[in-house]
Formats: sequence, C-alpha cells, structure tokens
Amino acid sequence: MLRDSDPVVQVQGAIGLAKLGPEARDAAPELAAALKSTHTLVREQAAHALGQIGGDARATVPALTAALSDPEWSVRRHAAMALGKMGRDARDAIPKLEKLSRDPDHLVRKAAVEALGSIRR
Repeated sequence: MLRDSDPVVQVQGAIGLAKLGPEARDAAPELAAALKSTHTLVREQAAHALGQIGGDARATVPALTAALSDPEWSVRRHAAMALGKMGRDARDAIPKLEKLSRDPDHLVRKAAVEALGSIRR
C-alpha cells in the first residue's frame, strides 16, 4: 500500500503498519522512504508508524532526523515522537531535537523535549 500511487492508500497503509507496531519492522525502510512524500499526511503517518515500531526501526533514525526539518509542524512533531520512542538508539538526533525544542509550534516543542528526555535516559 505504501507504494500505491494514491496518497490516501499510502496513508491507510501507514496507519495499518502503525497498528502492527514492532511486528511491522520489515516495512521500516518503506516507511522511511515515505517520509519524503509530497503529501503531508503520508509523511506524518509514516513517522507515526515508525514510532510505533520503535527500536526495531532504529535504522530509520537518519530519515526521521531529516524529517525534523519538515515544513509541516505535524510531521516534525511525529518525527520527534518517533525518535523519542527509539530511546538511546536515536542519540544522533539530539542536536536537531535541541534546536526543535525552540520550534514556533508548542506541540512540536513539547514532543522535542519529551524525546530528548527519553533518549538521554
């Protein structure tokens, strides 16, 4: 579904993978690729799904870190939350998360601060 040309189908695929959580770890590379979609909801739901997969998706830390610079606040927020769920495996994202803790959006700032707390434990 993530490879479908219809972004609605891609979003539905990401939502389904998020519900599977760690069992969807084999889809992590496809979800990381979806973080570059031209559709905001696809990027947002891909980041959310990677967070639900958690530490089993640690290879996607660079893609999620790049998503912290997304122009859409909701994508930045979900990327930060996903990195927080990866804990210490996401420590390379600390500098970007520190910068994000000063984001104009309060929900993004909150997600960044919480992610930093989880990563630094």
